Amino acid sequence: MRAAHIRWGLWLVALAVAVPAHADLSRRRSDVVEVVQKVSPAVVYIGTEQEVESRFRGRARSPLEEFFGQGVAEPETRQRIQGLGSGAIIDASGIIVTNDHVIRGASAIHVVLADGRTFDAEVVGSDANNDLAVLKVNARQPLPTAKLGTSSDLMIGETVVAIGSPFGLSKTVTAGVVSAIGRTFRADDRVYNDFLQTDAAINPGNSGGPLLNVDGEIIGINTAIYANGQGIGFAIPADKVRRIVDELTRFGKVRPAWVGMDTADLPSQIAAKLGWDRTYGAVVTNVEPDSPASQAGVQRGDVVAELGGSRIQDAEDFDSRVRGYPARSVFPLVLFRAGSNRTVQVTPVEFPARLLETLAWERLGLRVKENKNGMAISAVRPGSAASEIGLEAGDVLLRMNNQPVPTADTFREALLTARRGRSVLLLVRRGRYGYHLTLPFEGQRL
Repeated sequence: MRAAHIRWGLWLVALAVAVPAHADLSRRRSDVVEVVQKVSPAVVYIGTEQEVESRFRGRARSPLEEFFGQGVAEPETRQRIQGLGSGAIIDASGIIVTNDHVIRGASAIHVVLADGRTFDAEVVGSDANNDLAVLKVNARQPLPTAKLGTSSDLMIGETVVAIGSPFGLSKTVTAGVVSAIGRTFRADDRVYNDFLQTDAAINPGNSGGPLLNVDGEIIGINTAIYANGQGIGFAIPADKVRRIVDELTRFGKVRPAWVGMDTADLPSQIAAKLGWDRTYGAVVTNVEPDSPASQAGVQRGDVVAELGGSRIQDAEDFDSRVRGYPARSVFPLVLFRAGSNRTVQVTPVEFPARLLETLAWERLGLRVKENKNGMAISAVRPGSAASEIGLEAGDVLLRMNNQPVPTADTFREALLTARRGRSVLLLVRRGRYGYHLTLPFEGQRL
């Protein structure tokens, strides 16, 4: 009997200890736990495969052979390279948002859901300038989704959660805060503007995964880390994601937009003459008649202080930020003129067809026409950089910034995409040989 009493006593003690432990779950259920349980079913692992050709190199080739591609034929081999990343389902029909660099060049894309289901995915559209891509998987029933929130009201210091697959470790959760907004950084010879910065741990494989607020809404798409530091990660703001995803879903690409104004950096002596006493901003140097900028009231000599609620650092910052607004997407522009600020609303439009020939002639120094071999140069402007480099009528353009241009339509698209840059990389064929050259853009940027 005594032993039985002892057993009952031990059981009661164990029960007394167990009950508070279960009761503590509600106290331990933090905002981060709530977010993870709510959103993680909508976060996916993305695996990619890419086939690349490589040549087995025996003897060394001479510089002339390297340049013209001549010499002893070398056997080709094919290699299959695998990549990984993350994504978020934003529509129950199977629409997934991720980074362009996660799926760029992939010959096959596989999506694995949190519950283990695997799907082959197709690319709906992608945009390298904004590093965003939209995928589609075909499921027999509605999929779990994450809500795309807003980034315009973010507060520096507020809690954020990142979910993704760093180094292939799916369903990894990290937490931190919004460290900064409106950040600019350079990666792969490209400048990215207006990004969120966070100290939530982001590693290779997190790319394309969501950055979430405590309400479980996507406020950014994780895209990059700062390689030389710790706790410095970047995400594409949700407001930009929404604009680009809408374009990619509807048109399969981002329609090149045009505002019809050019800007230049603002040296201190110019700023002083304009009465501008800040260290940021860009000065308007040209406004095209009847352009969206002209219709909004922008004038030459205005200082562009802000775009979309964030400061403009310089002319390059302005150009890059405008690329984040496709045609028909209205954005506010804060201008400084005659001692005071004023806000105007600018609505970009698709680049006018009437300006395309002017754009090629004024900025590239070329006229081209389509023929059976591609886009042939029909005229070269005397005194232009193209003329000084040695381009001639009869040369054929094969690629522009690594984008094939076999037709007039592809040439126009490539030119519109490249026009905001300072230079363009061309692949030109003359006779049997092809060669690369970098051609600086000239004149107004249109």
